[in-house]
Amino acid sequence: MDSNQLNWPNDYVIVADDAFPLSINVMKPYSKRNLTLEERLFNYRLSRARRVVENAFGILASRFRIFEKSIDLNLPTVDLIVQCTCILHNWFRTTSSTTYLEKGSVDFEDTETGVIHPGRWR
Repeated sequence: MDSNQLNWPNDYVIVADDAFPLSINVMKPYSKRNLTLEERLFNYRLSRARRVVENAFGILASRFRIFEKSIDLNLPTVDLIVQCTCILHNWFRTTSSTTYLEKGSVDFEDTETGVIHPGRWR
């Protein structure tokens, strides 16, 4: 990824955790020791971004069975499958919002206590 073999746009990054090596297109949290206020705030916001991504993929995997295991197809076909399921997901959210994703389906944060409640898709 450092050599931009994926032709990654300059202003895009991957939100990651400590399992991934740090590189120019990867954002990871600061280590948890002696953080400044700005670093703690960055970690909090990065964590929220990761949670959004986890919810999105979790919902897709729980709604579309093709994501329950490895997809043994060529990359353009897999790319098309992901695009189609995202389009279907967005369409269902628009046309059937109360039945497609019921309250509590995705993670939510109690803004008064800061407690994160996991969604049912987990």
